Amino acid sequence: MLDEFIKSALQEDIQDGDHSSMACVPVTANSKAILLLKEAGVLAGMQVAQRICEIYDPSLQMTTYLKDGDRVNYGQIAFTLEGSARSILAVERLLLNCMQHMSGVASKTAHYVDLIAGTNCTLLDTRKTTPGLRFLDKYAVKIGGGSNHRFGLYDMIMLKDNHIDYAGGLSAALERTHTYLEEQKLDLKVEVEVRSMDELTQLLAIAQPYDRIMLDNFTPGALKVALTLIPSTVETEASGGITEETIRAYAETGVQFISVGALTHSVKALDMSLKAQL
Repeated sequence: MLDEFIKSALQEDIQDGDHSSMACVPVTANSKAILLLKEAGVLAGMQVAQRICEIYDPSLQMTTYLKDGDRVNYGQIAFTLEGSARSILAVERLLLNCMQHMSGVASKTAHYVDLIAGTNCTLLDTRKTTPGLRFLDKYAVKIGGGSNHRFGLYDMIMLKDNHIDYAGGLSAALERTHTYLEEQKLDLKVEVEVRSMDELTQLLAIAQPYDRIMLDNFTPGALKVALTLIPSTVETEASGGITEETIRAYAETGVQFISVGALTHSVKALDMSLKAQL
């Protein structure tokens, strides 16, 4: 998946040639560049950068000084790159785009993980990712210390509000789900979303099994009450509008998981640049 992404991205950017470099940089010119960090955060994307260079020009030599997951500060150098000047210029923007975005995701994730430190709660991402870049977004979340929820629609059953409404209610949705899993011989976890105490009461009265309950848009107070009703054999997850100002209060309720879409859907890139060294 990574190789396919890199090749597609290079084709998108270069097509029939990097004419800016071809116009003024001699084909025989060799040079050096440094990846300079211009903001504090958590570094991510080093392995991706390495692979970009290997695919575009295997003769490029990268010397690394930092690694994915390192907490970095302004002025640090992540790596040096040596080789064809034209090759360095060709990979520069793709390399930076990936590393800046991934480091932004990792930095935000690490910040949220720090906010719930000392609780028994696990921070999860969501499917609110950049289309085509989900594997990088979710990898960056792990680098930042978070955990991945399901990767896509195929690796977990998640019955959200629209599924339940379209199915005709909680009971019908769960019954059809278990019939489907049996018929298709699938072994997938089942998570059910509830939006109120009334829906939670309805769900708890249903005999069909499920693995996790997602409590959506509950306040910390309501969540704490809801958790006292849920059997210990069922996992619990809080979601919906949880911010850095409120996440600690949610984590302290005893909920096992908190999912936050903001880790990936509106993250600010970490500032860095690739600087030529003469």
